[in-house]
Amino acid sequence: MIDCIFCKIASKEAPAEVLFENDKVMVFLDINPINYGHTLVIPKDHYKEFHEIPDEVNQDLIVVTSKITKAILDSLKPHGYNIFTNNGRSAGQAIMHCHFHIVPRYLNDGFKFRPYPKSYKKDELKQYGNLIREKIRI
Repeated sequence: MIDCIFCKIASKEAPAEVLFENDKVMVFLDINPINYGHTLVIPKDHYKEFHEIPDEVNQDLIVVTSKITKAILDSLKPHGYNIFTNNGRSAGQAIMHCHFHIVPRYLNDGFKFRPYPKSYKKDELKQYGNLIREKIRI
């Protein structure tokens, strides 16, 4: 995509602090980190959201995300970490190129991931489960 900064980074038209890359995936530091070492894992090809990514690319994304997480743990010694992806503007996606965040976490770092949890009412858990199960195609 011509205006996608992540596509420009993947094609080396834009700078980034690249940690790793192969033919399908690139990993680089986020320039606006939640905590230092906050890392982004992207498919090199443009996919707007996670569900659009082909299985063979997703396999690389997951394996690379796992290995980079281990490297972050070994090097930065955080107390924990978050791995997440935002899909769609309402979910907080700012760059419309699917990417995983790996965020090293430290005690009292101030980042709140889940501020407003909800509860299911009677029978809603089963109803939502049924709605989703009906659409699963594996």
